[in-house]
Amino acid sequence: MTAGTLGSVRKTTVLLADGRELMYFGDVPQRPADYPDRRSLGPLHVESQARRDPLLGEWVVIASHRQDRTFEPDVSHCPLCPSGAERRTEIPAPDYTVAVFENRFPTLGSGDAGHASDEDHLLAGRPAGGRCEVVCFSPQHDASFADLTPGQAAVVMAAWVDRSVGLASLPGVEQVYCFENRGAEIGVTLSHPHGQVYAYPYVTPRTDRMLASCASYRSQTGSNLFDDLLAAEHADSRRIVLQGRHWTAFVPYAAHWPYEVHLYPRQRVPDLAALADAARAEFCELYLDLLRRFDRLFGSPAPYISAWHQAPVRHGRDEFALHLELFTSRRAPGKLKYLAGSESGMGAFANDVIPEAAAERLRELA
Repeated sequence: MTAGTLGSVRKTTVLLADGRELMYFGDVPQRPADYPDRRSLGPLHVESQARRDPLLGEWVVIASHRQDRTFEPDVSHCPLCPSGAERRTEIPAPDYTVAVFENRFPTLGSGDAGHASDEDHLLAGRPAGGRCEVVCFSPQHDASFADLTPGQAAVVMAAWVDRSVGLASLPGVEQVYCFENRGAEIGVTLSHPHGQVYAYPYVTPRTDRMLASCASYRSQTGSNLFDDLLAAEHADSRRIVLQGRHWTAFVPYAAHWPYEVHLYPRQRVPDLAALADAARAEFCELYLDLLRRFDRLFGSPAPYISAWHQAPVRHGRDEFALHLELFTSRRAPGKLKYLAGSESGMGAFANDVIPEAAAERLRELA
């Protein structure tokens, strides 16, 4: 067991029965070593391979072992709830603030990333190294991130920062991605409030495209694309939903999703670790406000994806801007936006909601 502090947030690391790491963030439990994992677990078996799509220049992970992952268990068998006398879960303690552990059914994790086999061959592949972790936001099964207090959200922020730094230091990791999928409509198979962190052995396609756009814009204008984009949204102001001293939340001019908001720090930084303490604290306040507005959009909890975009570990850090993208697939009460023929087949999005109208609606829900 190891223990330490992240600013004012306590961190303690223990091992689960199969050797995976579990990290407690916050003051609960006081003595994690008093709650060993008493389950009988077989060794972790991960068979992930990254294969390169030569037409798109993208890596695709093949992870057949995930077919056996936990799927929509009832509350009494939720693996993310605290353990009790009658059940043993992934978290041995009877209570916790925030808990992070290595996923037992990870998409990534076949050792170090290594190098592609036959890199110049059309059929290039390599082990899909890296790591996948689960972040439990609350011990309360029926809660959501929006139910947290700013202080509890600050513990989650501390966990995001810690894991982003820790995973970026692993051999072969090129990018770290913190995210949350919420709602059955999104495809969530565990309803307990949680997110995930992926440590990729490559730079993701979305980030590659953004960096290419930044490079092109820099060569044409001599300016940073992210900086000028944020300045343009401030100058227009019609799509701004929330503003603070350190952050701006706005619906992007070319929003892909019915309700989509991007949160940018006003001072450009490459990743979560580079945020100042004041910016981290203000983010918790604004983000909770925004999530609660999303839940008021349709009179029921909104399905959403919340995605932290951080710079790659080894390149593009001078140009990339940390930001969070939050969007819902619900376009109206009882109606979803499906990625059908145009979006899924061609990657050509169309949006049924005018971005300026979406921003106005979210402002009204203060």
